[in-house]
Amino acid sequence: MAIIIKDRRLATDPWLRLEPGPDGTLPPVPVQGDVIVPLALWLERREALRARAGRVGIALNGDDEPAAIAGDLHRFGVVSVDFPKFTDGRGCSLSRLLRERYGYRGELRATGDILRDHLYFLAGCGFDSFVLRDGEDPQEALAAFGAFSDAYQSSVERPLPLFRRRHPGAADATKYA
Repeated sequence: MAIIIKDRRLATDPWLRLEPGPDGTLPPVPVQGDVIVPLALWLERREALRARAGRVGIALNGDDEPAAIAGDLHRFGVVSVDFPKFTDGRGCSLSRLLRERYGYRGELRATGDILRDHLYFLAGCGFDSFVLRDGEDPQEALAAFGAFSDAYQSSVERPLPLFRRRHPGAADATKYA
C-alpha cells in the first residue's frame, strides 16, 4: 500500500484506484474493498457500485463538472482530483467548488503531479489528502504545511482575508488600505 499525506500526517492509503484502459475502456470493479472509480464508471454503473461491499470514491479530472455528482457527494468516502501537470490549476477550482458550493466535507485528495511546494496552497483550496508524485519524499513534504505563518487571501481554511481577521469590525476593505 502506498504512503499518502492525510490530515497533515503520513498514512497508508486504503484505496484502490481504478483507471480506464489506454483505449478508454472502463475497468472491472472488484466485488469488495475500497475503490476510487473514474467519473465515467460511476455514471455508467452507479447502482452496481452502490450495492457492492466496500466504500466507493470518485476520481475527477480538471475538466469534469462537479455538478454531475453533487447529489451523490455524501456517498463517496473520498473525492480524488487529478492534476496532470503541476501548472494545471483547474483542480484548485474544483476543490473550492466541492467544499464551498456543494458542501462536501469528506476526504478531498489531490493526485497527479503534486509537489511539496504546492501542499500549503492546495490545503488552502480544501484538500486534506495528497498523493505525491514519484520522487517526492512524503516525510520531508510535511514541512510544507508550516512554510507560511499566515496568508493574506481568503481560503477554504480561512474564509476571511487577513485584513478582516485583524480588523473584524471593518465595514469595507478601503478603511485599512
